[in-house]
Amino acid sequence: MTALPPAEIVSAVERALGESTGATPRIAGAARVSGGCINPSARLRLDDGSEAFVKWNANAPAGMFEAEADGLEALRNASGLRIPEVLGFGTEASGPSWLLLEYVPAGGPGERFCSRLAEGLARLHRLVDGAFGWGRDNFIGSLPQANGWDEDWAAFWWERRLEPKLRMARDRGFLSGEDDSWRRLERGMSAILEDAPADRTSMLHGDLWSGNVYPSADGEPVVIDPAVYRGHAEVDLAMTELFGGFAPDFHDAYAGATSLSPMYDEGRRDLYQLYPLLVHVNLFGGSYEGGVRAALARALRLV
Repeated sequence: MTALPPAEIVSAVERALGESTGATPRIAGAARVSGGCINPSARLRLDDGSEAFVKWNANAPAGMFEAEADGLEALRNASGLRIPEVLGFGTEASGPSWLLLEYVPAGGPGERFCSRLAEGLARLHRLVDGAFGWGRDNFIGSLPQANGWDEDWAAFWWERRLEPKLRMARDRGFLSGEDDSWRRLERGMSAILEDAPADRTSMLHGDLWSGNVYPSADGEPVVIDPAVYRGHAEVDLAMTELFGGFAPDFHDAYAGATSLSPMYDEGRRDLYQLYPLLVHVNLFGGSYEGGVRAALARALRLV
C-alpha cells in the first residue's frame, strides 16, 4: 500500500479514529479506490490490522461531506439495507474536506442480490411520515439540493427539484427554448401527481443509480452516496431505470413488494427522471440535452 491521502487528511482521520475508539490508531498504508467521478478515495490500513474508507476533496462545496454523513446515518437508522457506518468527517479551514467510513469490501452478487435490494428499498419506502423534504439542504453529486419542508408534493417537485436545475442549465448555455413545454408541465404537475398524497412521504435514497450500489464480499447489496429526503417512492424507482439500470429481477421483486400506480408507466417515470437528467446536463454538459427533451415530451402526455 502507498499513502495516498494528503498529510493533513491522514492527521485528521487519525484524530477522528482516536476520538471514536479511545485508542491511538495510525494509518499504516492506503490503496486508491476507483469508481468515484467527483472525489478521490482510498482504502486505509490501520496499524491494528483494521481498515477504513476515506474520500476527500480540496474543492468540495461547504457542508457536502457533512450532508452525506447525515444521509448515510438516516438510511442506516431507517432500513435493513447495508449502509457503511460513518466514522467521521471534517471540513478543514484550509485543505481538503473529508469523509471517513467503514470499509465494506466488494465481492460478487449473491443469489438473492437483486431481490434483497428490492425488498430493502420497499421497506425503506414504507417508512412514511411527515411532510415532503428534509431538515437540511444537501447535494446530488456535487450540485446543491435544496430541501426544507412542504406539504405540496407537486410544488416541491417543481420549485425545489426541476426549476432550479433547469435555470442552472440555461445559465450555463444549455436547454434553450421550449418555454411553452416547461410551462405546460408546471401547470399540469398537480394533476400528474394527484395520487401522491402528503401522507405517503417515503424516505428516499435520492440518487439510486447502479453506481451507488455494489455487492459486499458476502454477496449482499451495499448502498452508498445518498441524497436523502422524504418524497414519492417512485422517484427512487425511476432513478433505477436510468443509466444502465438494474437487472429485471430487481424490478420484479420491487413490484412484488409494493404496488405502483398505472401513471408511473404512463409518464410519471419520465417526470421523475427529468431531475437526474437535468443534474447530468449541469455536471457533464450537452450530451444529456436530448434525454431531457425526450423525457419532457413523454411526461407531457399526462398533461
